[in-house]
Amino acid sequence: MSNENKIAILTGPTAIGKTEISIKIVQIIPNIEIISADSMQIYKYMDIGTDKPKNNILKRYKHHCIDLIEPGEGFDVKQYSEQAEKCISDILSRNKKPLIVGGTGLYIKSLINPIFKGPGQNKKIRDELYELIEEKGNAFLYNKLKKYDLEYSKKISINDTRRIVRALEVFYIAGKPISQFHIDDNRRRNGNGKDYNYFIICINRNRENLYQKIDERVDKIINQGLIEEIKILKDKYGNLNEFNSMQGLGYKQILSYLQGYISKEEAIEMIKKKTRNFAKRQLSWFKNQIKVDYWINLDECSDLNNCVANIVNIMRREGY
Repeated sequence: MSNENKIAILTGPTAIGKTEISIKIVQIIPNIEIISADSMQIYKYMDIGTDKPKNNILKRYKHHCIDLIEPGEGFDVKQYSEQAEKCISDILSRNKKPLIVGGTGLYIKSLINPIFKGPGQNKKIRDELYELIEEKGNAFLYNKLKKYDLEYSKKISINDTRRIVRALEVFYIAGKPISQFHIDDNRRRNGNGKDYNYFIICINRNRENLYQKIDERVDKIINQGLIEEIKILKDKYGNLNEFNSMQGLGYKQILSYLQGYISKEEAIEMIKKKTRNFAKRQLSWFKNQIKVDYWINLDECSDLNNCVANIVNIMRREGY
């Protein structure tokens, strides 16, 4: 795999300082454009609670996958991966390098393990396949799959009912094996049949220090006007209760406060507690769900610039 196909992902738990570090990296490696991997920063008008980069930063340093949709619109992982891959292709076509920055694990996983983009489900076919399993067992359908798609059958277990059914469903709908769809997806991703080779840098710090940073972040966004931001959204859109965007940390709790269910103080403490729990889950996810290539502990660096220098050295070695 050539270095030109290597793409850096900078991740870590919430409030760890990914945005600040990414900007310092771009200042040292100026041919970089940043692609956000943050499921809350996709929403327009939600700037404070998402800790979105300030306008002057966005104007000076090119960012992608920020402010994509209205707060009331839906947006799933598949849409993100398609949008991010378009950005990657565009950035590389201009002889620049993308840097993926964010802490939404599913967004990151959708890039390193692309979501299958084959045909949708067909209930009739699917029901018939499950009926066959009940009548004749997994082995019967597994042998059918071996006949139509031997390559894919080697990758899954004879007991993996869900994948056997899906693979046969795809074949019956499209007349093409699921393994061929995977090959076609890889070709689509950068136009030459080669996968991008992602390497992941995860920033971390000791738990007590991380939790302190989280508490400071919550106090900061409250002081910067999170409550006023949500009031403006209420004035603009009316009832926000059904918006998925309002399930985000900070927004949900402050909305409850504005609706009179809890006090302001309770909302703030709840945001801090929920955010600490979220950071803990993020770190567990990074350790168990994806392969992190480089761990950087901020508390082991002499200062932030030393940490950035370490990350830059890694990226240089990887072809940046």
